[in-house]
Amino acid sequence: MKEQRFDLWAAGDAYERYMGRWSRLVADEFVAWLDCADSLRWLDVGCGTAALTATVAARCRPRMVVGLDRSAGFVITARAAAPASACFVVADGLSLPVRDAVCDVAVSGLVLNFLPAPGAAVAEAFRVVGPGGLVAAYVWDYVEGMAFLRHFWDAAIAVDPAASAMDEGRRFPMCRPEPLRALWTEAGLMDVTVTPIEVATVFSGFADLWEPFMAGQGPAPGYVADLAPLTRDRLRDTLRDTVPTRPDGSIALTARAWAVQGRKPVRDRT
Repeated sequence: MKEQRFDLWAAGDAYERYMGRWSRLVADEFVAWLDCADSLRWLDVGCGTAALTATVAARCRPRMVVGLDRSAGFVITARAAAPASACFVVADGLSLPVRDAVCDVAVSGLVLNFLPAPGAAVAEAFRVVGPGGLVAAYVWDYVEGMAFLRHFWDAAIAVDPAASAMDEGRRFPMCRPEPLRALWTEAGLMDVTVTPIEVATVFSGFADLWEPFMAGQGPAPGYVADLAPLTRDRLRDTLRDTVPTRPDGSIALTARAWAVQGRKPVRDRT
């Protein structure tokens, strides 16, 4: 299926320039929001290039922190980027190689919407945390809060109306507060809370914005890679003409993520 090919995430360096630099800003705010105690056992599901894992290792003094990702390429990048205290494993978030109730916190950053069964992933996270354990995640607000992607897809649709089928704002309706709350509640988690996290995404110039779209990592870059050269040039020019630019050539936008957390009940209420 075309969308699945465009959703490919494998090359750590390309991801870092496209999305990782912004994910790290959100990870810092996310971990501060969780406000967890020291010496806990953490699991980062879909760890990517270790933006969240590294933040946990640096800020939370964990007893253990393990990052898992399906992409061997991402795991290689994560091992090189994160503190030595963090461990990484190639594994599927829908079938975690972890025993029941052995973690205190299971987290996930920017991956739930790319899984074929996000409910199953949350159920797995529920399984591996102990009673009272925390399950939390964050996803980009593709509908209206992720400004540079919103500008990109608006430009793409203006050039090629068929691009609307690839627009993450259309494809991932789960990336909004109520669907996230429902997902956590349906998994049996208690005290579910959802909050927005907004960070600045400042590009030094148009090239800094455009060039990561040429790397083929993720839906938007994958869409660009599949375009004929003349259509790609039209998209680039349309985006350059419509994105707000400062007098010095920089482009200052914002990106909003929705974060959700909930706790596993201390005892079975049945």
